Amino acid sequence: MDFLSEIDNCSERLRKPEKMAPNVTEENGVLFESDAATPDLALARTPVEQADDSPRVYVWRNIILFAYLHLAAIYGGYLFLFSAKWQTDVFAYFLYVASGLGITAGAHRLWAHKSYKAKWPLRLILTTFNTIAFQDSAIDWARDHRMHHKYSETDADPHNATRGFFFSHIGWLLVRKHPELKRKGKGLDLSDLYSDPILRFQKKYYMILMPLACFVLPTVIPVYMWKETWSNAFFVAALFRYTFILNVTWLVNSAAHKWGDKPYDKSIKPSENMSVSLFAFGEGFHNYHHTFPWDYKTAELGNHRLNFTTKFINFFAKIGWAYDMKTVSEEIVQQRVKRTGDGSHHLWGWGDKDHAQEEINAAIRINPKDD
Repeated sequence: MDFLSEIDNCSERLRKPEKMAPNVTEENGVLFESDAATPDLALARTPVEQADDSPRVYVWRNIILFAYLHLAAIYGGYLFLFSAKWQTDVFAYFLYVASGLGITAGAHRLWAHKSYKAKWPLRLILTTFNTIAFQDSAIDWARDHRMHHKYSETDADPHNATRGFFFSHIGWLLVRKHPELKRKGKGLDLSDLYSDPILRFQKKYYMILMPLACFVLPTVIPVYMWKETWSNAFFVAALFRYTFILNVTWLVNSAAHKWGDKPYDKSIKPSENMSVSLFAFGEGFHNYHHTFPWDYKTAELGNHRLNFTTKFINFFAKIGWAYDMKTVSEEIVQQRVKRTGDGSHHLWGWGDKDHAQEEINAAIRINPKDD
């Protein structure tokens, strides 16, 4: 989400979650493990891709402000490289990592998917990071993301990739929401999110906390701590950093729904995109994630080389602040790969029955012994 939609929704800040609406189903993707209907944890039917031809109503205020934001970010990127002090650059990078984790480990894996549980100190840290990120309150972000999974690639998906790369990246924020999104959103259960007092506090005071965390403090701290100029502090630590993490988040919706392999389910748009994983702290293993969205790793076991968010959660698991992490067994993964994958999945080990002989012959073996 973004700062403009937050303004649009500010009048609804204290609205309580609605009751489940009747006959608002038609799911096009699994959200929680309880939604699965097959032994390998899929829907009972193949997902569809759908977008109607209803006219788009442009929100010109959003278009103008986003245009300014990106122009300012380009200037901020120039200052980042050629003008700002090294302390400001490091500070901006720290804010990028913190706000990124507020989305990936917090709003996404913890609150949208309930893939693990966290004690209140970690929830407080992640809520703070999430506020720095300024992509709506965690409750609102999780709400939209649950719609994205439950009705993926349909008109009830906020950033339906069937409408094209630009729409799924930023265009969905420049037009009015589709009526189907509002209609089916009435059936979404958010009671678990509203039961968390930390999340309720963030949502209630978001329009006060967010400007301080995202713009004011990132500007003031460099000026008073290491005598940075006001322009460098504002355009580098605030606008450039904010716009960068926005676009990284959007790439999960756009690039990771367009380019990459589909080793787990070839019938859906989400793909394994390593470039997105690099910048989005592990969120680019997207074909796996949409196949098994409740897995706290968002990737297959052992696939942590570009998954900083998983390392972050694992660290807090060691000190007891993160617990009850959900994952998927290797047996289920293999069943799903064989049934719905595109054939690009790596082998589980040397000598598997599907290990091609030409690969065995071509492999370099150091100090081999007779088997």
